[in-house]
Amino acid sequence: MTSTGTATGNGARIGIDVGGTFTDLVASVPDRGLVVHHKEPSTPADPSLAVADGLAALLARADLRPEEVTGLVHGTTIGLNAVIQRRGARIALVVTEGYRDILEIGRSRMPSSFDLYAGKEEPLVPRNLIVEISARLGPRGEPVAEPDAAELDRVAARLRATGADAAAVVILHGYTDPAFEEGVAAGLRERLPLLPVTASATVWPEVREYERALVACMNAYIQPLMRDYFARLEGRVRGLGVSAPIFISASNGGSMSLRSAAERPVETVLSGPAAGVAAAARLGAGAIVTFDMGGTSSDIAVSVDGSPELATHTTVGGLPLIVPVVAVHAIGAGGGSVIRVDGQGMLKVGPGSAGADPGPAAYGRGGDRPTVTDCYLATGLIDPHTFLGGRMPLDAGASFKALSGLAGPDGAGDDAAAHRVAASALRVATAGMATELQKIMAQRGLDPRRFALVPFGGAGPTHAAMLAEEVGIAHIVVPPTAATFCALGAAGADLRRDFARSLRRPLDAASATRLAGVLAELSARAQEWLAEQNGQARLRGRLSFAADMRYSGQAYELRIALDPDRLDAEALSEAFHAEHERLYGFRDQSATIELGTARLGVVGPVAELPPAAVRPGTGAPRPTARRRVLLAGAWHDAHVHPRESLGVGDAFDGPAIVEQDDTTVVVPPGWSADVDGAGNLHLRRTDGAHNPRRKA
Repeated sequence: MTSTGTATGNGARIGIDVGGTFTDLVASVPDRGLVVHHKEPSTPADPSLAVADGLAALLARADLRPEEVTGLVHGTTIGLNAVIQRRGARIALVVTEGYRDILEIGRSRMPSSFDLYAGKEEPLVPRNLIVEISARLGPRGEPVAEPDAAELDRVAARLRATGADAAAVVILHGYTDPAFEEGVAAGLRERLPLLPVTASATVWPEVREYERALVACMNAYIQPLMRDYFARLEGRVRGLGVSAPIFISASNGGSMSLRSAAERPVETVLSGPAAGVAAAARLGAGAIVTFDMGGTSSDIAVSVDGSPELATHTTVGGLPLIVPVVAVHAIGAGGGSVIRVDGQGMLKVGPGSAGADPGPAAYGRGGDRPTVTDCYLATGLIDPHTFLGGRMPLDAGASFKALSGLAGPDGAGDDAAAHRVAASALRVATAGMATELQKIMAQRGLDPRRFALVPFGGAGPTHAAMLAEEVGIAHIVVPPTAATFCALGAAGADLRRDFARSLRRPLDAASATRLAGVLAELSARAQEWLAEQNGQARLRGRLSFAADMRYSGQAYELRIALDPDRLDAEALSEAFHAEHERLYGFRDQSATIELGTARLGVVGPVAELPPAAVRPGTGAPRPTARRRVLLAGAWHDAHVHPRESLGVGDAFDGPAIVEQDDTTVVVPPGWSADVDGAGNLHLRRTDGAHNPRRKA
């Protein structure tokens, strides 16, 4: 990977987000005050093909020369899909003697407490590819067993015999001294120079052996695949004459260099959705719930204080992942999700997707299964002639035929039957989304009615009002480039990386001193990493400090933000007591406090994205057309407004449709819409009504 250079500058920054149906691209050109977007059909067999085709089209639309591009930031779901579909590399695992079954045993929990037939997730490494080694550290970092040259020769021979494409090393208590575990990995690399070997403690040195092993295995599992893809990506980008450095979106909402992503691909598995959430948090809309509805699925995330909510415990493909990620939750279907009738005659939406090829029936590419997109078309919410700005006309007849086929023999070919199926399917999809959203918010003690909904993705603005009405949200904010918002977020993503080191010791003067030393060490590593990414050694990043702490005997810790100038035992103790009291209503002054994991985040800011240029409006825009739409079981005559015709201060009431070349915004009856100074479209509930099912 040769991509190096600066992430800042006044030239064009390009963000790319590869989705299951479309590849989105956005060019931000600060010196022209210009933001240009483009959608390209994805090429699942080789996503870099769509990236190259889309990048060429984007440069032409923005009238940019390749040399004017100063940075390209790319979000991808390749690693995520490889883990979910178990299509990664054949990997081996080296573990401390006696711990060969670490992945099989896991946390000894049933996948489902109420399903006696539920099967366990398939481990990333089968037991016959796990090799034991005589190496072990004690809980304080003291060596208990050290491998000699003969032991390393034996293990290397076993690894060679497995035929693995990559390997991971996990030594018991390796987090206490990452150098020890890295030394074992280095010894194996010397003996097997063609085998990539990942040391778990250098990827993520946090306590809990099973979770740390999974991070290392996941990194090794997707590394060969990701390196091959990054090489193809770089080759295609360079083939277009773009010599700017390439960055990869990270799961924490930031970005990293291509080289860093190739070394630590596990930090990119949730990069695509995270970029959109980070962009939404910068809108200044206060407490928001983001709603990202693409072609395959719908995701939500929460932002309360202008920063996305981060999680250090999530799951990928049914496996726990403990690296920091933007807390994104899948809640339902996407535009390409297939509508079907199950064996009991119940209408279902998803989880299967028509994807990009053949896609929904309306695409006219040979697909004959109805999807959510076909429902939008049948109910009049989208116009078959203006889809993607007219570049991709839809086949309405194919949609009606596919939908009516679900109504039974008597309904086949009947438009009215297609309308009924489409309306019912949209209600089913919305109810499923609302159930998941309310559950996630309730787990955090949050009331969705106090939040604004920020929809993006190709289908997000179309479905947003349906979801908002179902959960009682009365304010929706639709960004100007909603359909390519994740790509916009990638273009504006700061350089960011998180560091951690587990301590696991009682809080006292000695451990407080140790914590300060570890944070100082992590700070130096963070600044060194930032200089490597950015090519600017003088650039200093913003640092944030935290530590996981708990009362002795508790199973899990609380994340406590730290003041780096107050790391004495008394200040640390009071910070933990105060947070525990805030969350649980009490503090225990007599209990011993334990320090868990020291955490540090570094952010290297990049150039700000220019705001969209929005002309002043007239206050009362004139619609360009009227269209019959089916909403909430009734037909309405809706005014149609092109998004580009709306100016600052323009306002109108629903029912209305706002069309732009990459998405459609639905404004139902009982809602109003207005445009703010940044071009965001605000939808507000005006009739004061709430969902009757919520009242019941």
